[in-house]
Amino acid sequence: MNLTYLKMSPLEKFWFNFKAFFKRLPSSFAAFFKAIPKKLYKLWLAFAGIFLNIGRAARDGDWKTRTSFGVMGFGLICRKQYLRGILYLLFEVLFVLYMVFFGWKYLVKMGSLGEVACVEGKDPLTGITTYTYYDNSLLILLYSLLTIFIMAAFVYMWYQNVKGNLLSQQFVEAHLTLPTTKDDVHSYANENYHKSLLSIPMFGLVVFTILPIFFMIFIAFTNYDKAHMPPAELFQWSGFDNFVTVLGGGVSSNSKIFAYTFGEVLLWTIVWAFFATFTNYILGMVVAILINKKGIRFKKLWRTVLVITIAVPQFVSLMFMSQLLADQGLINKLLEKWGWINQAIPFLTDGTFARATVIIVNVWIGIPYSMLICTGILMNIPADLYESARIDGAGPVKAYMKITLPYMLHVTTPYLITQFIGNLNNFNVIFLLTGGAPSSLDMQNAGKTDLLITWLYKLTVSESQYGIASVIGIFTFAVVAVLSLILYNRSKSVKNEEEFM
Repeated sequence: MNLTYLKMSPLEKFWFNFKAFFKRLPSSFAAFFKAIPKKLYKLWLAFAGIFLNIGRAARDGDWKTRTSFGVMGFGLICRKQYLRGILYLLFEVLFVLYMVFFGWKYLVKMGSLGEVACVEGKDPLTGITTYTYYDNSLLILLYSLLTIFIMAAFVYMWYQNVKGNLLSQQFVEAHLTLPTTKDDVHSYANENYHKSLLSIPMFGLVVFTILPIFFMIFIAFTNYDKAHMPPAELFQWSGFDNFVTVLGGGVSSNSKIFAYTFGEVLLWTIVWAFFATFTNYILGMVVAILINKKGIRFKKLWRTVLVITIAVPQFVSLMFMSQLLADQGLINKLLEKWGWINQAIPFLTDGTFARATVIIVNVWIGIPYSMLICTGILMNIPADLYESARIDGAGPVKAYMKITLPYMLHVTTPYLITQFIGNLNNFNVIFLLTGGAPSSLDMQNAGKTDLLITWLYKLTVSESQYGIASVIGIFTFAVVAVLSLILYNRSKSVKNEEEFM
């Protein structure tokens, strides 16, 4: 097999590796899901260790440590670790106040998502109709979920409090010096500075990323749509009805249309992401190689021109292109005037033409980014390698296939994965250029160029089908997350991290 591979031409090797990659994908997916039980087992062991630590603290702890089970930080304060103890106690007080005055009243309604939305009445003096609003299902779900997150944070802090109290007790029993408040402040400014630095970004990650993801997941199990729109109406839990509808398991024709639309849009999204990623990457690399080639004049000028194109807002470029490529746009009018065509070319109104058009336009706006990235990497490839290749009789194509391309792929694989995942969710190019058009009567609220992300936008903004849109969002997230993990972990950049050091 190795001898056969070595006898292949560069093009045959590329095609062989390309097919081998996709042949390995099913086994990669199988290995990914096969590793899940092992990960869950390790997670269970971690939880078991937590319970063992709590039991050990209850068994071996003195009265100060045991009091800390109810009054957080009590043992630390008694042992003169005032900063730690006061922070734990303050956190407990704030948590209790939050639960009593705010969190609890929403959490108890989470099961029903509200009972009365609003009551209509009339003002006895003026006769004007009035509305009194009570429960809001959206706020109940949002604040209930927020409360659950805060409760999880409290449980974690409570465990750290128990562990910290037991540790301080063991220090005292071993006649060791406990860290003082000054030591704690010095620690978080020096050896534990990473914790201080990452605390705010982690808080932002939880509030603005993880919480919305869970909120979307919960919405998928409700009947939240334009017929159940808070605050005028309540929405309720609907179980797996939305999943059944999207997957085509329902008996209604609407379910079949949703399933067909989801399949078509998902397939086009993957095709789009593949071509949008690799056309930009390959052509950007070619442009970078041409500009950096010896003998090319005005290199700085060509780079500057391409950088200037990036400076133009993408919004402006795409809207301008949509006008140029319209049936009555400048390009069609010029071609008709010159006698090259008899009728307008349906760049954006025919499904096949529109899909090809958005890929080509994406190449036009994407090449400068790839060119800049590839330029920086090309400058770091040792010139000795090319000199040795020329001495051995290798031509430009062979030097490219043996030196340039392997080096570029090794360094830029994480970038390629990022671009591929980004193109799966590339809202701007599709929405600003075609708006998802042309429309199709066979699909539910989707056009021929709609991606999953633009279809989601239409379902939420135009149709207010939030429950269905959340299901599609979950599937999109699952596909993107699994592909990201598999592609990244199987890349040579991770497996052979020191290969090009």
